[in-house]
Amino acid sequence: MSEPCCGSMLQSALSEAEAGEHAAAFAALGDPARLRLLSLIATAPAGEVCVCDLVEPIGKSQPTVSHHLKVLGDAGLVTHERRGRWAWYRAVPERLELLRAVLQP
Repeated sequence: MSEPCCGSMLQSALSEAEAGEHAAAFAALGDPARLRLLSLIATAPAGEVCVCDLVEPIGKSQPTVSHHLKVLGDAGLVTHERRGRWAWYRAVPERLELLRAVLQP
């Protein structure tokens, strides 16, 4: 197993820039709907999910789901690709691993 690129926050202090970057990602995950969306996307069997398939499980309107997905995208946690009328979302595994590494002791 390779070592994470950054040290754990518990092993060494984060720089101001690192703290800001990580705080933005953790803030995006502070909303239960966004955390659930990321979970659904990250565990999708095909590795990606159409936005049209995320509305029902979240129980929010399509514009609300799209807003939450934009927040996750702005935090670098998901990417999307337009295919016709719909957007397909994928998790960014490197970003998730980086957040995991920050919290590991």
